[in-house]
Amino acid sequence: MEPRSGPGLGGGAPISSRRNPLVRQLRGLHQGRGRREQGLLLLEGTHLVQEVLRLGLVPELLLATPAWWAGHAALLAALPPTTRLQIATAEVLAAAATTEHPDGVLLTLPLSALPVAPPGARPQFVLALERIQDPGNLGTLLRTALAAGVEQVWLVEGADPLQPKVLRAAAGAALALPLLRLTPPELEQRLRQAADLGLQRVATVPPSPLDAPLPYWQLDWRRPTLLLLGNEGAGLAPALVALADQRVTVPHSPALESLNVAVAAAPLLLERWRQGLQG
Repeated sequence: MEPRSGPGLGGGAPISSRRNPLVRQLRGLHQGRGRREQGLLLLEGTHLVQEVLRLGLVPELLLATPAWWAGHAALLAALPPTTRLQIATAEVLAAAATTEHPDGVLLTLPLSALPVAPPGARPQFVLALERIQDPGNLGTLLRTALAAGVEQVWLVEGADPLQPKVLRAAAGAALALPLLRLTPPELEQRLRQAADLGLQRVATVPPSPLDAPLPYWQLDWRRPTLLLLGNEGAGLAPALVALADQRVTVPHSPALESLNVAVAAAPLLLERWRQGLQG
C-alpha cells in the first residue's frame, strides 16, 4: 500500500527529530493528566492496532516506522480514512513510546471512543476492584474479566486502567469493557444498591479456618453477581466485606499465605462460565 498523501499523513519524509512537537504530544499521554487534557489514549504495538480495528474503533493518529509501514499494508488499508498516518524513524518512535523496545507502531484513540454502560443498565455480572496497584495485575484482571463475560468493571483507587502498561497487559480488554472509576464511598453506596438490582454481592477473602469462607465452586454463580476483589497486600477493606452477601475463597496449600490477586481471580471469574455451560 502506498502511504496516504498530504501533509502530516505520512506522504513525506519520516519524522527524524526527537524534538518534533508530535513526540512531545505523545509523551504527554504517558501520564493521566496528559490523557485528560488531550482527550486521548496512547496505544502501543501491532496487537492493539488489530484490537482497535476488530472493535470498530477509530484511531486519531497512527505513527509507524518505515519497516512497520512496509510490512503491514493490510492493517493500514483497514484504518478509517479519518485516521492521520505519519511515518517516523525508529529512534523517534522509541522516544514517543513507553516500552523499551516498541515493535514499530503507536496510535492514539479518543477517550470518547471507550465503551460506557448504558443508562439504567441492569448488569448480570460486575467486577469491583479495590485499590489494585500493579498495572500488570490490573491488565490481567481486565483481560480475564472480558473472557468471563463481565459486563462492567468498577474501580476504586489503585492503578489507572488507561495507562499504557495496563492497556498492554489487558491486550485490548480495556477497550471493550465499560470501566467506572469510583471513590470508596461511591462503591459502598453502589454495594448497598446492588441488592435492589438483584445482584448477589460476593467478597473474595483468603482461606481461613476461623470464619470458613465458602470454596468458590460451591457458590451459585449463575445468579446475577457482583464480585469484589481487593488490594494485593491488604485484600478487601473490612467495610466492603461486611456489605457482602457471600464470602468465597480459593483454597490452596498453607505453604503460601495468599495468592496473587490476578491468579485468584481467574478461577472465580471463569467458574460462572463453567456453571453456566453445565446448567
